[in-house]
Amino acid sequence: MPLSLLPSFLLYCYVGAITPGPANLCSLSTALRYGRGPALRQWRGLFTGFFLVSMGAVLATYFLGAVLDRYVGFLSWVGAGYLFWMAFHTLRSSSGPEGSAPDAPGFWTGLLVQLTNVKVMIFCLMALASYILPYTRSFWALLAAGLFLPFTGPLANLVWLFAGAALQKLFANHRKAVDYGCAAALALCGVSLVLPH
Repeated sequence: MPLSLLPSFLLYCYVGAITPGPANLCSLSTALRYGRGPALRQWRGLFTGFFLVSMGAVLATYFLGAVLDRYVGFLSWVGAGYLFWMAFHTLRSSSGPEGSAPDAPGFWTGLLVQLTNVKVMIFCLMALASYILPYTRSFWALLAAGLFLPFTGPLANLVWLFAGAALQKLFANHRKAVDYGCAAALALCGVSLVLPH
């Protein structure tokens, strides 16, 4: 990648990482509901999952390259369906009695969220396909970018997590409204994945 594209690449990483998506909303929701400690345990799974998806994207772009373009549209529909499922699950968890909250999510929940997070898959694939592949087919260049990407999304997850922890007491009496807001944001993310741009 030419150095002149570095600001564009970093802006892409920032916007892709900080905007609402399954992992960011999951971090916010867990911190609001259970506090910082359980949310940080879940975050370790989010980071691990992001790393694994990023390394998978490196291998996929290296071995498959331009062939992947055909499947991005399909992945968008799969991702939208997943986001709608998460929105439904968020609404359903809000409908139970206040004392019936399940145990706090942990590492494995975070890992599963990221391994099934189509936003992260598309984010990593598009970063590599748009900023690295047009300029080099070097595995080492792809790997370097792939090793950088896990420090974008998971850092943004921490921003959402600490915002949720800071706002936990404020929103304790408004659990349903927060759940409805998170569910609506997830559904909006799903719609934006499949609407023509």
